[in-house]
Amino acid sequence: MPLAFLSAIAVGTALLLLPISRNGDDSAPFVEAIFTATSGVCVTGLTVVDVSTYWSGFGQLVLICLVQIGGFGIMTLASLLSLAVAGRLGLRERLAAQVETKGIDLGNIRNVVLRVAVVVFIVESVAAVVLSLRFYLGYGYEFGTAVWHGIFHAVSAFNSAGFALHTDSLETFIHDPVVTVPVAVAALIGGIGFPVIVELVRRTFRPSKWTLHTKITLMGSAVLLAVGFATYLVVEWDNAHTLGPMTLLERVHAASFSAVMPRSAGYNILPIPDLKPETWAITDVLMFIGGGSAGTAGGIKVSTFFVLAFVIWAELRGEPDVSMFGRTIPAAAQRSALTVALLGVGCVAVGTIALMAVSNLPFDVLLFDATSAFGTVGLSSGATGALNDSGHLILVALMFTGRVGTVTLGAALALRARHRRFRFPDSRPIIG
Repeated sequence: MPLAFLSAIAVGTALLLLPISRNGDDSAPFVEAIFTATSGVCVTGLTVVDVSTYWSGFGQLVLICLVQIGGFGIMTLASLLSLAVAGRLGLRERLAAQVETKGIDLGNIRNVVLRVAVVVFIVESVAAVVLSLRFYLGYGYEFGTAVWHGIFHAVSAFNSAGFALHTDSLETFIHDPVVTVPVAVAALIGGIGFPVIVELVRRTFRPSKWTLHTKITLMGSAVLLAVGFATYLVVEWDNAHTLGPMTLLERVHAASFSAVMPRSAGYNILPIPDLKPETWAITDVLMFIGGGSAGTAGGIKVSTFFVLAFVIWAELRGEPDVSMFGRTIPAAAQRSALTVALLGVGCVAVGTIALMAVSNLPFDVLLFDATSAFGTVGLSSGATGALNDSGHLILVALMFTGRVGTVTLGAALALRARHRRFRFPDSRPIIG
């Protein structure tokens, strides 16, 4: 997987370096090209330039293709192409798709890939049609421009990228639910993860048959959305630069949309630099957690966070086992969750410190953008555009690590697996 994503980034960078990709006579500098390509393949949405004016139509097309490839999954896309060409999947393709889609049954990977492709096509198509009609009929865009804007934002939203063809993201449409609701719904569907999507398609009206992973993801997502909504609504209620001047319904609408975006979608209708520090802090947490596993969202994932939460709860109650929804969580899953979370904390911490070393920006500003990069969110406090090339390359490394996954990247960097044929005696250190 790391090599596949690196290859896609390399191809995207090469295409964006072409003079035809940029408005004007000169080609884009290397750092801007590799940053944009990485942000596209890793479905982040952070930019160092204005996508709507800096890149030409060809450059924007390259960017949204990178978003689709990175969001759908390079391994999954390769499996789909194999099905289209050969009508079957070999063992190598099935194993690759199993890794990326988190499929359990190797023999069922073909159906999983096809279902994922159908869901992607339907959601993106519906969102694109609604947005295109709104841009054309409501804002007077030329028909071709309206269709392009509709497709671009639908693909970007479903794949949790957050790229926009407007300088202020979607702040222009803060009072227009016909634009914001399709974007938010597409981002929610894409962000819960392909395993959950596939199971909901198969067992929509049979929640008792849902797997533990689906129950954790849906429950956790609902809790995090409620926390985000309450934070934006209460904390920003009297902020003259955000929700202050709005009516009650407008505040509810803006807070609802803003609660969805830190889950990895990356669009904003409220100016991020004008948010209060408390909102920034909660947004950092939501970006770090991210969305569902094996989907377009980033972060350590909802299931990871809530497994650890139940581990803590079981420890506080002195229970010997960790259980959720009538099921016991194996010790191996607990260790995996702890590893992912701590590696994520380490990546954000190291990335923030590295950014502090190459810039003079405040800590909270750099922490926000570092968390956004690792969580492949795309929200920015303004630091991304103000950083030098060294800072941009640090964010590139964070985006890549966040999209591929800390454990996947660590396993890929390991020289070989070690199997110990003995076990040391137990000894309990003092904890706490």
